[in-house]
Amino acid sequence: MRVSEALPTTRRRVLQLLALLGLSGPTWLRSARAALEPADDAARWPEMTYRTLGRTGFRGSRLVFGCGAALMFWGKDELLEEAFAHGINVFDVGTSDYYRNAEANLAGFARRHRDRIFLISKGLVGLDIAPGDELSAEQRRTAARNWTQALEKSLRDLETDHLDAYYVMAVNNVSLVRSEEMHAAFLAAKQQGKVGHWGVSTHQNAQAVLEAMSDTGWYSLVQIAVTPAGWYDWSEKAVVRDAQPMTALRPTLERARAAGIGLIGMKAARLLTGPWMGFGPDRPSAFDPHYDPKFLAAPLSPFQRSYAFVLAHGLDAVNADSQSSEHLRENFLAAATSESYFA
Repeated sequence: MRVSEALPTTRRRVLQLLALLGLSGPTWLRSARAALEPADDAARWPEMTYRTLGRTGFRGSRLVFGCGAALMFWGKDELLEEAFAHGINVFDVGTSDYYRNAEANLAGFARRHRDRIFLISKGLVGLDIAPGDELSAEQRRTAARNWTQALEKSLRDLETDHLDAYYVMAVNNVSLVRSEEMHAAFLAAKQQGKVGHWGVSTHQNAQAVLEAMSDTGWYSLVQIAVTPAGWYDWSEKAVVRDAQPMTALRPTLERARAAGIGLIGMKAARLLTGPWMGFGPDRPSAFDPHYDPKFLAAPLSPFQRSYAFVLAHGLDAVNADSQSSEHLRENFLAAATSESYFA
């Protein structure tokens, strides 16, 4: 491991640990910032860049603020406002059945900026489904009913009557993606004015899920677990065995884009950290074989490098959890400047 890589990785870990321990009060966090942040980097915020997110037509920031883990236990309005002030206009959260209080903790901020942000949440279908299962008609009806109930709960927790998009959360099954019952549930919610667009989040069996989404023509957005080395499997905490690198996934991604699907990445850097909540042992050079010498020499941390790479190789945006102002700025810099390293 290069010495230059050790500081950014450790720095991120310390900031995450402070947040996870609840040590995010103003006095303590200011002290942590002073100790961890290079002084000459304190004011560097490049201009955010934007992409149209599929058939939504919305010009979204290339960094999506992932609110789920960040807001699970407490509100962080100051951090959300900082992100918004610098140009982040897409905020993604998820059901309280998984993310505890995140939706409720986002509600006040979302209400203040409702007409200027794209608000996404997601709900579970409440079934234990394996990737290869063929769902029965009863399972499809149950999934549709549970997704509708999850949407209703999300609207209540977010204190709103409309979401810009609502995903089917943690999808790994093609039969679910192609379900007419699920599609009918979305259309009913859209007709009632409760949601504008439909999407999927997937971090298992993503290739097959995305191809099925493209076939249907129903979906506006997808959130996919993908890294420079290829698809990431959350259940295995590893890149999919025998996966193609991201550079070879462009045909699949372009087909989805042609089908009107906006492509948002997640877990792009998850492999670089340890298996438990991001703590050791680190693997900061895991993706280096996929980078050319010029990109390896760029002044980026391993985390920033992975975000910049996936954005420059087929994604419209990347969803990243930001636990602090420093963490936010680190993610922001990578997203805003990603294309410049591959000009």
